[in-house]
Amino acid sequence: MAASESLRVGIVGAAGYTGAELLRLIHGHPRLELTYVAARERAGQKLDQAVPSTAGVAGLGDLVLEAFDAARAADLRARCEVLFLGLPHEASAGAAEALLAAGLVVVDLSAAFRMTEAQSYEPWYGHRHATTLAKQAVYGLPELHREELAGARLIATPGCHVTSALLPLAPLLRRGVAGALVEHDGIVIDTKTGVSGAGRSPSASKPYSETAEGTRPYKVAGTHRHTPEIEQELSRAAGVPVRVLLTPHLIPMTRGLLATCYARARTGTTVEACREAARSFYREGLVTILDEGQLPDTLFVRGSARAHVAYALDGRTGFVLAMCAIDNLARGASGQAIQALNVSMGWPDGIGLPQIGLFP
Repeated sequence: MAASESLRVGIVGAAGYTGAELLRLIHGHPRLELTYVAARERAGQKLDQAVPSTAGVAGLGDLVLEAFDAARAADLRARCEVLFLGLPHEASAGAAEALLAAGLVVVDLSAAFRMTEAQSYEPWYGHRHATTLAKQAVYGLPELHREELAGARLIATPGCHVTSALLPLAPLLRRGVAGALVEHDGIVIDTKTGVSGAGRSPSASKPYSETAEGTRPYKVAGTHRHTPEIEQELSRAAGVPVRVLLTPHLIPMTRGLLATCYARARTGTTVEACREAARSFYREGLVTILDEGQLPDTLFVRGSARAHVAYALDGRTGFVLAMCAIDNLARGASGQAIQALNVSMGWPDGIGLPQIGLFP
């Protein structure tokens, strides 16, 4: 497809949080036209019943959610060129092959294709890895995989915790063992995320009464599924195996994700060297490197597709603090999926994406 063309797109899982965010962003995109929406439990409902924010919006409110069937991929191809796939991991793995064979571009929001090797996937997700397709997929973090994304037909959108850790850490490791600004071992990643990261489906851990006044760690001691994904991408950046300790926390807000990453500084590393490495690395993309004295805050990126990255150096302990704030939906999932599609089409990263957060 030529870079100037517009695209008809569909969303599977349009009634969930990431699906609803895709609806919002696609509606504001000058080169994307939404022509198909699907949802499992809400199939048959008008879109504005499932996602009330679409009521009265021309071109959205009258759409009806359909039941998705990958076996009818050829029919879908007649209605859209791109499908954003918001299915469970194992379902995505089964559906993508038929969709690709029918000629659709697939932007997958599950973890089905993020990791290239089965041994890095199957112990964490408990089902068979789609190895052949995963090796064809392009990891959808444009700032790290821009060249590979050009013309990509299967895009694996990164996890939100992964994004918040990779963006501040990758520039510090990318020079390889000899030129890295931090040591590649002993990296600790602490993340704080809003409750929308757990999805729309009800669960015992998400009622207001149990989230509004508390903060809790979860999936601790190296058990969070995003751990091998972070390690895969940081190892690619460093050129050597990297292991990390990830501890996520659920905090009482709806949107947002803040990562504070701790890495041991190498001899001679300064905080300005960290900032300069990141500024050089992110000449393109949607990452802002904050100046000295500025620290990231999820409030300032709420509703935005931009990431705010900052660095500090604790001279007493010798640790670099690499920090990043993102909106887990507008950047960490849906927005990043659209950004990756933009890059794959040869369009500017930020076309159709909000770059100013909702403040206050």
